[in-house]
Amino acid sequence: MSDKKSVRARVQRFGSNLSSMIMPNIGAFIAWGILTAIAVPTEIGMLEAFVDPMVMYLLPLLIAFAGGRMLHDFRGGVVGATAAMGVIVAADIPMFIGAMVMGPLGGYVIKKFDQAIEDKTPTGFEMLVNNFSAGIIGAILALIGSIGIGPVVQGVTAALGAGVDAMIAIGALPLVSIFIEPAKILFLNNAINHGIISPIATSQVAEFGESMLFMLEANPGPGIGILIAFMIFGKGAAKASSYGAGIIQFFGGIHELYFPYVLMKPLLIVALIAGGMSGVFMVTLLEVGLTSVPAPGSIFLILAFASSGSHLGVILAVLVAAAVSFAIAAPILKFDRKGKEENIEEAQTKMEDMKGEKDAISVTAPEQKNYNDISSIIFACDAGMGSSAMGASIMKDRIKKAGIEGVEITNTSISNIPESADLVITHKDLTTRAKEQKPDAIHVSVENFMNSPHYNEIIEGLTSDEQEEEHTSTVEKEINKVVFACDAGMGSSAMGASLLKDKFKKAGLTGIQVSNTAISEIPDDADLVITHKDLTDRAREQKPDAEHMSVDNFLNSPKYGDLVERLQK
Repeated sequence: MSDKKSVRARVQRFGSNLSSMIMPNIGAFIAWGILTAIAVPTEIGMLEAFVDPMVMYLLPLLIAFAGGRMLHDFRGGVVGATAAMGVIVAADIPMFIGAMVMGPLGGYVIKKFDQAIEDKTPTGFEMLVNNFSAGIIGAILALIGSIGIGPVVQGVTAALGAGVDAMIAIGALPLVSIFIEPAKILFLNNAINHGIISPIATSQVAEFGESMLFMLEANPGPGIGILIAFMIFGKGAAKASSYGAGIIQFFGGIHELYFPYVLMKPLLIVALIAGGMSGVFMVTLLEVGLTSVPAPGSIFLILAFASSGSHLGVILAVLVAAAVSFAIAAPILKFDRKGKEENIEEAQTKMEDMKGEKDAISVTAPEQKNYNDISSIIFACDAGMGSSAMGASIMKDRIKKAGIEGVEITNTSISNIPESADLVITHKDLTTRAKEQKPDAIHVSVENFMNSPHYNEIIEGLTSDEQEEEHTSTVEKEINKVVFACDAGMGSSAMGASLLKDKFKKAGLTGIQVSNTAISEIPDDADLVITHKDLTDRAREQKPDAEHMSVDNFLNSPKYGDLVERLQK
């Protein structure tokens, strides 16, 4: 059983990584889809000039940059994008899969290189080494990609495309719903959608102006069919919550909201598969498609991206999928009501358990920093090179001579100060900006990075046995911003945020911002982060200075009431 969970967790993590490359760039995909949707039927030359360069170069480079940055910040993104040019120029098709390979590879290689030379670069040569190493490694990887990886990826993409074409030709495409619908419930859809469907579909759009593959996973019909069945035949909390879930799922495109309802009655997966197959059948029968990735899968976005002449067919595909899903789910719910109220909260917890891997921790407030707590020192300047690199080199040497261990020293630009920074050293004219970027860190202003008396104070603080608290107040931290965080930053966390907003409003609490986001995108100014108990460790790593609250489920936690009482005092 643990092996199965481990495999599922690995696929989920793989899918999450793919999403991290695709989702930040969805705006660019949408822009390309809009231009393509207008250019294909109108044949306006100026618009047609955008289509190929964007899909062949812009989109793959953005994906590669996001992949490289995911592993080694901005520097990794630059090398990843450079490396991806190799596979891009080696192919005559949009190289999305190649970009997903070369981007993270470039970030990984430059990260390992930087770690290898970390203490070996002579003072004053940091900028030279950084720039030349990135250029040389990027060029080498681009050549490797062009010669070795590009042809392989092009072959794989062509094989996948041929397989899809064959399934369409024999009318077997609806069968993919047998895999896609259960995969969505298990949170494996990102690996399928972004790793296989989107690259092939985008290639088809570039060639034919539309692709029916975009409707395989994004169709909201099967999910809304399940939720309508709960609205009519459900019971208790499941019935009551299904109305709001249906509105958000269908119009907001957050498919995650119907997952707990299916997990509560696993037989409903049959209804989902049948609904999905019916929707795909209608798409293939009517030969309709979309022009870009509909993310999220909202009916509004799906209709916006329906190709010219496809709108009626797309609507029918959604309605048929919903009708079939409802027709099968309704009797399952109607004849399976044994007097026991459906426990949507338990199903919600089960869903969150399937997403998370960490152990639970209790509510934790941030500890006030002092020099004894420091494990990461950042030298920051405008560009993150030059003077800050020399300052970091000098501090590394002094800390090494003082025999201090366990303290990481790096340099970066102010805009890229990492979340893990405990102490940030900047020129006095830049300290205000650094504090805005990382307000919870200790900040030291210097007049020049080469020789500052503050360095002695830092060394003495790091070697001192005394615990000098920068703040001695034991008053709980003031809360102005509450963030609900989950893996995707949608679905369950959105509902939790909505519930807490309502509680704050009823309690007369004003001036407190409540929002939801992905764990990887928790904002710097978050005062309280609320997560499912299995994801709190990850959230705490992402935002260690915030107060963290673990809950069993987002829909109904007694801790919300405690929080309201605390804020009313």
